[in-house]
Amino acid sequence: MAEAESTRQMIDVPEEALTPREIRLERAAVVLRWGAIVNGVLVGLLLVAGLLGGLRVFPDLFTNLQGLLLGRAVLAGDASLAVVIFLTLVDISLLLVLMVGVLAREIWTLPAIWLVAAVNGLAAALLGFLPALITIAAAAGCWVVIMRDMSAFRVNPVMLKELRGRMRGVRAFIVLTIYLGLMSAFTILLYLVFTTSTIQATGSSAVGAIGRVLFGGLVGIELLLIIFIAPAFTAGAITGERERQTYDLLRTTLLASPSFVIGKLESALGFILLLLFSAIPLQSIAFLFGGVTELELVLSFVILAVTAVTLGTVGIFFSAITPRTLSASVRSYTVALAVTFGIPIILSFPLFNAFVSAASGFGSGVSSSPLVETIFIYLGLILVSLNPVATSLVSQQLLAEKQAIGLWTVTLTSDGSTIPLVSPWISFSVFYLVIATILIVLAVREMRKVEA
Repeated sequence: MAEAESTRQMIDVPEEALTPREIRLERAAVVLRWGAIVNGVLVGLLLVAGLLGGLRVFPDLFTNLQGLLLGRAVLAGDASLAVVIFLTLVDISLLLVLMVGVLAREIWTLPAIWLVAAVNGLAAALLGFLPALITIAAAAGCWVVIMRDMSAFRVNPVMLKELRGRMRGVRAFIVLTIYLGLMSAFTILLYLVFTTSTIQATGSSAVGAIGRVLFGGLVGIELLLIIFIAPAFTAGAITGERERQTYDLLRTTLLASPSFVIGKLESALGFILLLLFSAIPLQSIAFLFGGVTELELVLSFVILAVTAVTLGTVGIFFSAITPRTLSASVRSYTVALAVTFGIPIILSFPLFNAFVSAASGFGSGVSSSPLVETIFIYLGLILVSLNPVATSLVSQQLLAEKQAIGLWTVTLTSDGSTIPLVSPWISFSVFYLVIATILIVLAVREMRKVEA
């Protein structure tokens, strides 16, 4: 009894809003949450260590950390630190995804827990990746809690209902046709304009440049369409049920609040992913001209998918805290446009330019102090990682010029030392998945407060 009471206080939910099964699942989610928090603290400490080691405050720091955290990898000291940071960031994302899956009782969570533990065990055995033990311990602790109630996990019924209803009507196919029609028209227009201007200027078709321009233009228009489509599909997920007066009927069932929220989100994101997959043949046209690799295609899909997930959770969150669909839609679009276009333009010019210059190999040139230059570069990476457009551009630039899809280093112009960094798409995915997880948890708590 005392244990159940402490769990209720930990998750800050009224007693009557939780069943014994929900308390058990919340406890399992708390284990995963603490695993992600511990990994996050470790990443912060490693970034500080990378700063001190790059500035040569402790000359042997990289070597000592490599022997401790990545003992079996044959890498340079700074590269090994970047590998540890990269793998730990991936673990943070996986633990947060598992936490949401456990709360929503998703059937895919059961094999995913074993898969995450197995991959981390393999990394620990082959590379000596010591932080993997944190993730393995969190996954094992979660499994111990949920193994007593395996029947709680199933295919989300809300997701099945919403997807079947959406795909059985003509609206979904009309949206898909308009989406692909707009992208096809934009591709043809971009091709005609660019080839005409290129031929007039150089007398050749510049085939490789055409491929890069077509690919970048398609990814840009996809991102723009996602900004408008994702909030539209989720902003009315909960408020629409209230306006149709079907919300109370749903709440009389045994459906848990997390399952309801995740089911609504999964149904919307399922259709958005269908739109992204349907556009891949159009993106592949760029391969006919050259200048684009398969890694860039995969990278663009990951960035677009993570953006869609986060903007979808923004719509779900505002749908849970506002009474009307219109107000939820207005707030969702305001946040989406501010994050994508407003805030980065207003705030990030100096830091953004410093980071992009360093990524291009010209040095940041912001200061003669190694400490100040390093801080500017790291803050620039954070700001770039908060914006999908900047993340796409810089990640593509690093891949094209440095062949760096995960790890890379920057040489400081102040003293010639190097600091380890990860490609912006990695930190972007981690930041956005953390934000999405927080918004989902807040939406679930708001629903439980209303019910209580």
